[in-house]
Amino acid sequence: MRDDLVLDEFEKLLEERLATIQSEREAQRKEGAPVELDQTKVGRLSRMDAMQQQAMAQATANRAELETQRIRTALSRLRSGDYGYCVKCEEEIAEGRLRVDPATLICIDCARTAEKK
Repeated sequence: MRDDLVLDEFEKLLEERLATIQSEREAQRKEGAPVELDQTKVGRLSRMDAMQQQAMAQATANRAELETQRIRTALSRLRSGDYGYCVKCEEEIAEGRLRVDPATLICIDCARTAEKK
C-alpha cells in the first residue's frame, strides 16, 4: 500500500466521477429510445437526424460504460491495497498522473510503450 498518497482523497474523486457518470447516463437514456420509422409522422431528414442522435447517444453510453468499469477497477484496487501501482510493471504510478486520471492503471512509461506499438 502506498504511504505517499492520500487514498481517501482519490477514493472521493473516483466516487464523485462514478456518481456523475451515472446521473449523466440516466439523462441520456431518453435519447437512446428507438427511432419512429413511420413516414407520415416523421420526415426523412428528421428521421435521419434522430437516428444520428441515437447513434451518438449509444456511443456516449458505451464510453460511459468503459469509464465506469475503469473507475470500479480502480476502487477495487484501492480497497485491496494495489492502487497506485502499474498493472504491467508493478512500479508506482506518479501522483501527478493519478491526479489527472485517478482511474489509470498503468504508469507513464508503460503507456508510452503501448502507444509505440
